[in-house]
Amino acid sequence: MFYALICEDKPGTLEQRLAARPEHLARLEALKNEGRLLLAGPHPAIESDNPGEAGFTGSLVVAEFASQADAQAWADADPYIAAGVYQKVTIKPFKKVLP
Repeated sequence: MFYALICEDKPGTLEQRLAARPEHLARLEALKNEGRLLLAGPHPAIESDNPGEAGFTGSLVVAEFASQADAQAWADADPYIAAGVYQKVTIKPFKKVLP
């Protein structure tokens, strides 16, 4: 089943986010290569694809996991957690309807 990982950044953590980004992206690439990633990306703090110093307010990952517990374990091991970027991660089952 797909799960939506709705991640919220702590304010003022842009530097930590940028430092941990390569490891974070590598984990997403692994999900993609396994055919389990539906979509992933950050939430810019302003209406811009490149928000610069405004940074980001969080991320959204929608991926396939065997269970919600597996999705939680994957989220708990994210480099953004270890770097102190995320203050909250909400995980919900997700049913793809369109497109």
